[in-house]
Amino acid sequence: MRILSGVQPSGKLHIGNYFGAIRQFVELQANAANECYYFVADLHAMTTIKDGAELRANTFRVAADFVALGLDPERSVLYRQSDLPEVAELAWMLSTVTPMGLLQRGHSYKDKVAKGISPNHGLFAYPVLMAADILIVRADRVPVGKDQKQHLEMTRDIAAAFNQTYGREALRIPEELILPDVAVVPGTDGQKMSKSYGNTLEIFAPENELRKKVMSIVTDSTPVAEPKPTRGNTLYALLKVFTPEAEWPQTKKLFTEGGTGYGEIKKRLLGLILDTFGQARARREALDRDPGYVEGVLRSGRDRAREVISTVMAECRQVAGVGR
Repeated sequence: MRILSGVQPSGKLHIGNYFGAIRQFVELQANAANECYYFVADLHAMTTIKDGAELRANTFRVAADFVALGLDPERSVLYRQSDLPEVAELAWMLSTVTPMGLLQRGHSYKDKVAKGISPNHGLFAYPVLMAADILIVRADRVPVGKDQKQHLEMTRDIAAAFNQTYGREALRIPEELILPDVAVVPGTDGQKMSKSYGNTLEIFAPENELRKKVMSIVTDSTPVAEPKPTRGNTLYALLKVFTPEAEWPQTKKLFTEGGTGYGEIKKRLLGLILDTFGQARARREALDRDPGYVEGVLRSGRDRAREVISTVMAECRQVAGVGR
């Protein structure tokens, strides 16, 4: 089963990214029956990042982060979206059969405009490029959360329109792979952790910076001796994410029995974060000292992806009557 997913290099990865998606991606590659393709979506990021140096640095950082967090280049194909111009070519082909109404119904476009992002064609046509990403490698399954199903439904509609237009099943219709429910990881202010809210705990931040952010987590004024509220308590929710299940009853007592101040609880959380990502942080430091390795992984991924892509594009060009 061929699986595909991508991540935008729009900023530094945080623990919400890991528990919400990356951990599942690493688990998927452990199944020998899965053929996993993961890419850094730098073309997509152009809709919001307008600084070339920043985008280039972010792209490398995300690739290195993925490798450090357990993505195995021997088991998975990791590549940079822009290294495969065929993706943009297929996106154009797909745009010629994509109804305007389909794009106008896109939740993502409406949400981003509502948040103040200036609308442009790239933002509006984002689902077409996303469809090209998926269809060009003939993915069987695409991991998505329940709130992201529309993205894949649009891809399926676009692929069906292309196949119907040219009377050939040139493009494989993908299915969703719904990720199991994961805890919504709160940020330092209690809202959902998000780069756009500026409330993230970055996985590879320097330890002193990470400590400062953890200690800044918003709490109430409950005295040390009193039990702490658990509903809506950011520290409680974060500790639940990081604490091993067998240890949770004891950790929960820090809140329900009182006697422990929020400062001590924050120190415990920091220790759990550093323990959880300790090996990954060490690998990440090593990759910073050897950037050529990461570039080699991306080049190898590009070449391996192209083995599939070249076949798909040859068929699409042939049915559409373009190229030789």
